[in-house]
Amino acid sequence: MRFAVIVFPGSNCDIDMFHAVKDELGAEAEYVWHDEESLDRFDGILLPGGFSYGDYLRTGAIAQFSHVMDGVKKAAEAGKPVLGVCNGFQILQEAGLLPGAMRRNESLKFICKQEALKVVNNETMFSSSYGKDEEIIIPIAHGAGNYYCDEETLKQLEEENRIIFRYKNNPNGSVSDIAGIMNAKGNVLGMMPHPERAVSELLGSADGLKLFQSIVKSWRENHVLSS
Repeated sequence: MRFAVIVFPGSNCDIDMFHAVKDELGAEAEYVWHDEESLDRFDGILLPGGFSYGDYLRTGAIAQFSHVMDGVKKAAEAGKPVLGVCNGFQILQEAGLLPGAMRRNESLKFICKQEALKVVNNETMFSSSYGKDEEIIIPIAHGAGNYYCDEETLKQLEEENRIIFRYKNNPNGSVSDIAGIMNAKGNVLGMMPHPERAVSELLGSADGLKLFQSIVKSWRENHVLSS
């Protein structure tokens, strides 16, 4: 499986993401600059964290207009797995690929620490290697990770089982403790915690590796069925 690691001006977690999928997962990975339009040669798309375009206007607001986002949207429409982490999640929201918005943390402070999450839905291409309601440790690092959506959207997310991860001890004020959600089609996941920083016990947790393993497992199963 071949992953594209999208790099925007201001990305700073792209190297972590590349290391996670290439060195720890053993998959192919390639850095893709924001002005590239075609992502057809890739099987999965990864949007890493950082401060794309300096977070001017709003987090992710300018990055959504990058040429590469046409390729990201095309990949999403084709059913390929698309993962946006932290700033990547914010970009997916701004691009209309995921609902809701990000507000400043309730504390109005940047938070960087290990955080306990609950796997709410383990029947997705991103979470099938986890157990139902499994508690995992994934680090967070953000100043605007307070997920917000209106009551109608929240109801829809819950009814369609699209909330994948919830915080055990909500660190930022997110609605319904939401840490990660997916689209209706089930192939686009956005999450504020950083699974790419939790792929080895040397980093304090290897719980994030299962997320990437889930993606590869799903891809292999679909690849076998279609071949």
